Amino acid sequence: MTAPVVVILAAGHGTRMRSAMPKLLHELCGRPMIAWSVAAAREAGAGKVVVVDGPERQLGAALDSGVVVAIQREALGTADAVKAAAAQIDPGATVIILHGDVPLISAHTIRSLAEDHERQRAAATLVTAVLADPSGYGRIVRAPDGTIERVVETKSPGDATEHELHIREVNTGILAFEGAELLAALEEVRGDNAQGELYLPDVLPVLRSRERTVVAHQLSDASETLGVNDRVALADVLAIAQRRIHLRHMLAGVTVVDPRATVIDADVEIGQDTRIAPFSSLHGATRIGARCAIGPHATLIDASVGDEATIIHSYLKEADIGERVSVGPFAYLRPGAVLRAGAKAGTFVEIKNSVLGPGAKVPHLSYVGDTDIGERTNIGAGTITANYDGFRKHRTTIGARVKVSVDTALIAPVSVGDDAYTAAGSVISKDVPPGALGVARARQTNVEGYAERRARREAAALETPPPMRGKPPRE
Repeated sequence: MTAPVVVILAAGHGTRMRSAMPKLLHELCGRPMIAWSVAAAREAGAGKVVVVDGPERQLGAALDSGVVVAIQREALGTADAVKAAAAQIDPGATVIILHGDVPLISAHTIRSLAEDHERQRAAATLVTAVLADPSGYGRIVRAPDGTIERVVETKSPGDATEHELHIREVNTGILAFEGAELLAALEEVRGDNAQGELYLPDVLPVLRSRERTVVAHQLSDASETLGVNDRVALADVLAIAQRRIHLRHMLAGVTVVDPRATVIDADVEIGQDTRIAPFSSLHGATRIGARCAIGPHATLIDASVGDEATIIHSYLKEADIGERVSVGPFAYLRPGAVLRAGAKAGTFVEIKNSVLGPGAKVPHLSYVGDTDIGERTNIGAGTITANYDGFRKHRTTIGARVKVSVDTALIAPVSVGDDAYTAAGSVISKDVPPGALGVARARQTNVEGYAERRARREAAALETPPPMRGKPPRE
């Protein structure tokens, strides 16, 4: 089989979404909707992927440089949209037509369609499905020999007869053509319908008039051809896509405890024997190793997690978590947080743009920003790295095996050497040499008898009448 040209029709306005954002840029499990068809085409082995956009060119930001963009200047129908891509169609190749708002089409279906089309030597092959409720779809009218005679549209009254409206086999809008036959037939399509549009299925009678065969490739799973026209349909499609993602991971050896309470984006990677507890959300380019415990209530966005890590009740964005690292509960790891093997970020800890060395621990109630922490260092509760002087960010360096005591504030730029200590409650603004104890706090003074003297003053104040205010009374 030769590598097909895949043309994805994506120039519609999507007005029923009621959105300032183009319909095909709405996200579906972490990807713009248009990216699903592109990914499926590539996985199916497409030699070229062409996306037909509208004159506003709104999809460019969601398409990589490997996608060829063609522009449909006016919304004159699907046949006109394919004509807009004619310069990119190889007459000697198989051409697959997809729709950008039908995102669940699989690479397997695209590949099977191309193979079936070439095996039958047909001029065109339509992907069809039998639906319990075919309302709104074009109906498949078959010839006595079982081939397809024509597709009858049903968008407007008068497009189809009463008999044709009872047909349950529908056109999904996904087709395969011989490139040369498609290009020639497009020139003969006319807008003889209630909409005055050029429908792509009207190519089929042209091909049959030339005594060329048009056949069907019927799908057993009609959900692959579900279209998205509004946010209700988007939610329906998202539920199916999410279920497929869960199945893929579970069949690969991942435990998803409650799929109904778990969100996993399409491009997330998870290793074997990892357990995803309920109410966890894994987004973007997140990568999770093997034998990890994620959740409950863990959110990971574009995060990297090594083998055997544990993340509980925490929020991570663009963080790099090493092997055997423990995070949470209630930790917030911001972009640039790097935790090396065996490190820990505990309860109510926030880390930003910082590196924790192997075995380093920030157990609880601390903020670490713009800091490098050496191996096996322990950061006591209530520690703050003050990294901003009101004008610029500065970095703190804490060496290996350091013991930072509770309620220490480190005023950057500052460094604490290997094996050093800080005293509890210190404000460290000068470097602490290796092996030294840094103490920076006021000397304690105890005032004896303070409580007793205070009690006597309060009692005296209650016995003394308050001073009169205003003018004295007349005699």
